[in-house]
Amino acid sequence: MKVKAIDDHVQNPVNMEGAVGVRMRMLIGPDEGAGVFHMRQFEVEPGGNTPHHEHNYEHEVLILAGEGTIASAAGDRPCKAGDIVWVPPGEKHQFRNTGNQALKFICLIPAPESCCR
Repeated sequence: MKVKAIDDHVQNPVNMEGAVGVRMRMLIGPDEGAGVFHMRQFEVEPGGNTPHHEHNYEHEVLILAGEGTIASAAGDRPCKAGDIVWVPPGEKHQFRNTGNQALKFICLIPAPESCCR
């Protein structure tokens, strides 16, 4: 079992093409031997955004703080602290911070097939 504060995890910049002002903490992942799900916490600075991208797996997201817009094929959707977001596999998406404080969210994804199996 692991019990550890979010802020006690190392936060690293996201260096993907198209990412602006984004940092990530791996909360539960390969270091814990998590072979089914990975839990990550993202922080997007005001005016920043994640890359506009897609994956072959779903995302389950909980917005912790701030406000923003999520770009999708169906159009832009506003989001704020307390909202939940489900991004289905293959849907192109992007999180944009439209507020004046950090947009923070938890993102759950399936563990990569090569991890921990």
